[in-house]
Amino acid sequence: MTLRIKETLSPVEAVERSYATLAALGDPAVFIHLEPLAKALGRARELMQRPMTGRGALFGVSFAVKDNIDVEGLPTSAACPAFRYTAHKTAAAVQRLLDAGAILIGKTNLDQFATGLVGVRSPYGVPRNPFDPAFIPGGSSSGSAVAVATGVVAFALGTDTAGSGRVPAAMNNVVGIKPTRGVISMHGVVPACRAQDCISVFCGEVRAGVDVLQVMRGADPRDPYARADAEAWDPQPVAPGRFRFGVPRAEQLSFQDSSSRDLYMAAAERLIRLGGYQVEVDFTPFSRAAELLYGGPWVAQRLEATHELYERQPEALHPVVREVLSTATQYDALAAFRAEAQLQVLRRASLPTWRSIDALLVPTIPGPVTLAQVEADPIGINTSLGSYTNFVNLLDLCAVAVPAGFGADKVPRGVTLVAPAGSDGLALGIADALHHACVEQQGNTSEPLAPLQKPNAPAVRIVVAGAHMQGMPLNHQLTSLGARLLERTFTAPSYRFFALATDPPKPGLIRVAAGEKGQPIEVEVWALSQLALGELVGGLPPPMCLGKVELANGERVIGFLCEPYATVGARDITELGGWRRFVAQSS
Repeated sequence: MTLRIKETLSPVEAVERSYATLAALGDPAVFIHLEPLAKALGRARELMQRPMTGRGALFGVSFAVKDNIDVEGLPTSAACPAFRYTAHKTAAAVQRLLDAGAILIGKTNLDQFATGLVGVRSPYGVPRNPFDPAFIPGGSSSGSAVAVATGVVAFALGTDTAGSGRVPAAMNNVVGIKPTRGVISMHGVVPACRAQDCISVFCGEVRAGVDVLQVMRGADPRDPYARADAEAWDPQPVAPGRFRFGVPRAEQLSFQDSSSRDLYMAAAERLIRLGGYQVEVDFTPFSRAAELLYGGPWVAQRLEATHELYERQPEALHPVVREVLSTATQYDALAAFRAEAQLQVLRRASLPTWRSIDALLVPTIPGPVTLAQVEADPIGINTSLGSYTNFVNLLDLCAVAVPAGFGADKVPRGVTLVAPAGSDGLALGIADALHHACVEQQGNTSEPLAPLQKPNAPAVRIVVAGAHMQGMPLNHQLTSLGARLLERTFTAPSYRFFALATDPPKPGLIRVAAGEKGQPIEVEVWALSQLALGELVGGLPPPMCLGKVELANGERVIGFLCEPYATVGARDITELGGWRRFVAQSS
């Protein structure tokens, strides 16, 4: 399954592929609720009936959501059957994805009430690690990460309070993006620790996740923790050029095994080759902040969603989750105020670090963990897994976890780029380049990473009207160069369209003179690097040429046009409105 966020299949084909992949996987613990195939196909067919201009940026893309996020009419369980209810409204972030044309496949398994980083604290079973079933899938967003890693869906939503959007990414060889807290609405999400919660994205590639973030971002008055400047937040990756990245002092780093240490050090070396300048930093403020999340009164906030069930029916909770929540009652208001003051001291202590670096490189986890290790020490192992993740939300930072390679045990490892709030674009840009330098495959599929755009080569847009459109025979010339579909739209009503007298026929788009009759023509706008554009134009045969194409909104964008001489004797297909209709009519 291709994990690039722009599907090359029709919505119906994409849905059929998702369900076939899941059936072949044979893991009933990935999803808590799976939408019926007929319902998903109905959604796909409805999308295909929409006009081109109303299909949305995620048209036909399959996705899943963690089962602590509401979807109207579907059950929300947070992995606790006694807590299960039917949602009356869809979470704001999910609704934006649906409005953009994405197709929901189902709701995924998790550590109960998103309490845990192991992925095994669920009465609905443990999703199998796709690389070695002896290892944990990572949590709490276990099902979401496995669904992406195995190619069942193109992307999945998780949540991230202590690292639940990053730890499973490391265990499954996928990307986990924890954006700046407050720029994605948390309305409609069962809170774990409301002041620290954040929706996260799992995907095969960084830029696929960016497409999802672009759709979900924005202010929401229903979310009291939403940032006032959320509308202006831009997650677009920034080409890093020269940058400074921090690494903790050697004595402050701890690894589970030598493979994890070696792959982390190799990632740092790769960042240097990508233009980075390595700076050793004192990790103390970050590690002390990490200890506060479960070793301080923030654990008491985890009772917000569960306190009634915890008091009325404690046996309904997973034993380890119940044990964690039991510590909440030992804290009072005085402890909460003292801890908040301590956290503020640590925030201030971390500020000098950010004056010396642009991003911080840390291992995502100390190393892979087996099911047997968790069973022997469920609390201690979970604490260890949060060593490099727990501090991020408490210190108001953003983070991107990317694969770093495979150890001697053939199990993946990961590293994370951490940056100040609002610096997502830079963190994503560095992480994207590092991801391409470390691994070649997406998740546990055979799908390769798309070519990386060259640093300092900003994307340019190009309009295509014929065989280069998505699903058409020459579309591979764009996708092989790393091009991304931005939108489907129409030209201004000042063009005529021809099927040239070639074998097979080629499209010819001509702008008419002022006063002559034209018509809007269906087109697509793609983004690709300047280098890729040069390669594409170098192979452009006559009578095709480049020029400025006026779109329906009045904007002029570089696009494929046709030299007028070639239209002599050609069939005028303007009235058909586009190449797709001509191809359909011809066949």
